[in-house]
Amino acid sequence: MKKELVATGFIVFCFTLPQRAIAAKFDALYVFGDSISDTGNTFTATQGQIPVPRVNNSNRPAYFQGRFSNGPIWVDYFGSQINQPGLTPTPFVTLLANPNIVPTDGVNFAFGGAQTGIASSFPGFQDNIPGVLGQVGLLRQNLPVDPNALYSVFGGGNDYFAGNTNVNQVIQNLTNSIGSLAQGGAKNFLVFNLPDLGESPFGKSLGFSDQLNQLTQVHNQQLASAISSLRTSNPDLNIYSVDINTLFNTVRATPSQFGFKDVTTACVTGNFQQVTNICNNPDDFLFFDDIHSSSRFQNLIAQTALAAVNGKTIPEPSAALGMLALGALSAVGMLKRKVKSTSGVVEAASKIR
Repeated sequence: MKKELVATGFIVFCFTLPQRAIAAKFDALYVFGDSISDTGNTFTATQGQIPVPRVNNSNRPAYFQGRFSNGPIWVDYFGSQINQPGLTPTPFVTLLANPNIVPTDGVNFAFGGAQTGIASSFPGFQDNIPGVLGQVGLLRQNLPVDPNALYSVFGGGNDYFAGNTNVNQVIQNLTNSIGSLAQGGAKNFLVFNLPDLGESPFGKSLGFSDQLNQLTQVHNQQLASAISSLRTSNPDLNIYSVDINTLFNTVRATPSQFGFKDVTTACVTGNFQQVTNICNNPDDFLFFDDIHSSSRFQNLIAQTALAAVNGKTIPEPSAALGMLALGALSAVGMLKRKVKSTSGVVEAASKIR
């Protein structure tokens, strides 16, 4: 099914999405969100500048393959295990640069720095980038909505870090995103709440950690209520709630049971725009930099999402540790097999700005 070129407030693109038979529970994965879910969009759109590719004055890699972590993120781990042989959503900016690519496993629209509205402003970007609502708009205007796919919605942290205290608006943005997809025919949703933002090294450095934690709790309560209402009014929808907050606090309370040695400080000295040093064992840390978690915790996010889809609770520590090793091997294997064309990236990135 060929889509005509459609101009949006951000970008212009077209590509072909084939019809697929259902081979497993979900036949594709579509991802909407921020840096927690970004598998390379912001990195490509900023011409390899954010997150910073190398440690200052060295050739040592700082971040992993355009992700805001030291290794694969939850999208990689989750996709490698939700189906066999797995689902690898193609980063949206890759499609923009290479419209002949066929995204058979879905598309990742998440951008590092995204807030939940139509557009977002964030340090390091010259102009706006699509927020969660804007990302959903890009899909709706350019692709058919696949009822057999899974749609992930994860956001809100950047709104609150930027000083937005209007929780009602943030929740409305997220529920409107789900509603727009549902109106198009989407049936399956993966919706994440937030960890306590004030407990991150960045949150603590701002000087209002308690207020951030209070915003987080109100956000999570209102999100749970909104999801309950959506389920009641749309009983044909499958909305899988992923409780990242409980996972985060469980890991912080019993770090050794999940393989962590430090759950308060960051492995990185600096941030995603400038790194001066990286610790020797990043996965010993809950936080890789002052905001973003290590790949070990990202794997736990994936396991929690898988548990939600399967109607189970958060994995027990002993089981989670075993799945971490398996998940790491699967995700890295898929990343190595995935060949991404990057020609025309500079031209594509210029259309976002």
